[in-house]
Amino acid sequence: MRAARRMARCALAAAAASVAVLLTALGGGLLILLSGLVGLAVSAVGIWWFLAHRGPLRFLGALLALGAPAAVFALYVVGGVWLTALVALGLWSVSLFCARAALRRPDVDRTLVMRGEPAAPPRNPVLIMNPKSGGGKVARFDLVARAEALGARVVLIDPSTHPDVTALARKAVADGADLLGVAGGDGTQALVAEVAAEHDLPFLVISAGTRNHFAMDLGLDRTDPSTCLDALTDGEELRVDLGSVSGRPFVNTVSFGVYAEVVQHPDYRDAKAGTALATLPDLLQGGDGDRLDATADTTRLPGQQALLVSNNPYAAPDLIDTTEAHRPRLDLGALGVIGIRVDGAAQAAELAVRGTQATGLNVLTAQRVEVVADPRTPRTPEGATMISVAVDGEALTLPTPVVCTLRPGALRVRVPRDRPGTVVPPPPLDWRRITALAFHTPKK
Repeated sequence: MRAARRMARCALAAAAASVAVLLTALGGGLLILLSGLVGLAVSAVGIWWFLAHRGPLRFLGALLALGAPAAVFALYVVGGVWLTALVALGLWSVSLFCARAALRRPDVDRTLVMRGEPAAPPRNPVLIMNPKSGGGKVARFDLVARAEALGARVVLIDPSTHPDVTALARKAVADGADLLGVAGGDGTQALVAEVAAEHDLPFLVISAGTRNHFAMDLGLDRTDPSTCLDALTDGEELRVDLGSVSGRPFVNTVSFGVYAEVVQHPDYRDAKAGTALATLPDLLQGGDGDRLDATADTTRLPGQQALLVSNNPYAAPDLIDTTEAHRPRLDLGALGVIGIRVDGAAQAAELAVRGTQATGLNVLTAQRVEVVADPRTPRTPEGATMISVAVDGEALTLPTPVVCTLRPGALRVRVPRDRPGTVVPPPPLDWRRITALAFHTPKK
């Protein structure tokens, strides 16, 4: 408590000093604040024009996105306030650091991450490996030989032949497997995880994919997938939730709208950035593109351009802090929902300035999410309305309504006892709590 009180006082002192620096600069302080906010808004408008348009407007958007920050800095230099701005920013950074440190509580932090239970080694583990996943990580880290040395049976698949991974997993269970594991992408992980959950078998994640989001949120080492095999001899077990979208399992996310449409493009795998830039104007059309209507439990989310439904919510205090884009727990029994609706440049600027408080952003949790298409969406000859959906990064087309649900504690995940990627999320900033801590007087 004493340490927290010191950090809280430091946070308030640094915040006050930052304000004092701006106030003592007289007109310069006002210039710093106003020009900084205007520069941020103009840059956001430029990014929106760059993404949503082609031709001259896209070029102008790029100029605004890059030129606005440069213009603000030039204004600071010409106005002779750049040093004041730098000092104020430094003090505010110190204030934020101290505030988060003051709010951290080791006793509470332990509840923010998943804790495993000791587990006996499996007798007949079967691991399904994709040798092409992650650019050939299976061969690069000698995963087959290492797994077999630990007593596992390895099934290598050739993705070019489009194997039925679910059938391979079911056959392994029929042959007596008492643990199923996957070295591959998150889409493959989800399919085998579904079979493991059906038979209440332990499931082993090997971080041999490209992004390894599921492995990251489990705290596994993504730089060396061979360390995941330690779970076969020195492991513990976690009970985590498993998502379902229209009967198909997912371990990470289901994306609708703009991102899902981009993923559908045939060139996406080979040129992600180029494909997105070429496709986004048709999807966004300056804010008038196709929309989706969603219902999260009883909350309506009309006209969404992008919708992300995740297996448990992400811990992201703001939209800019991408380092916090992870899920500290996968056993909370709730879907995370993020919906974005931007109707034009003004709303894009508001999103940049206000962040999670912007009217175009919805962040919530739910037990059930139902998504339907814009009424203008063409129907199939059979009368069905199909929409693009990205399930754990895999492109699908599903008939509406598309329903996402969660099965709490459905999956037993076997992990190594040492999980170096486990991250405790930072506590949300609460300045009232900071103030109360700073002036708290312990009872004698």
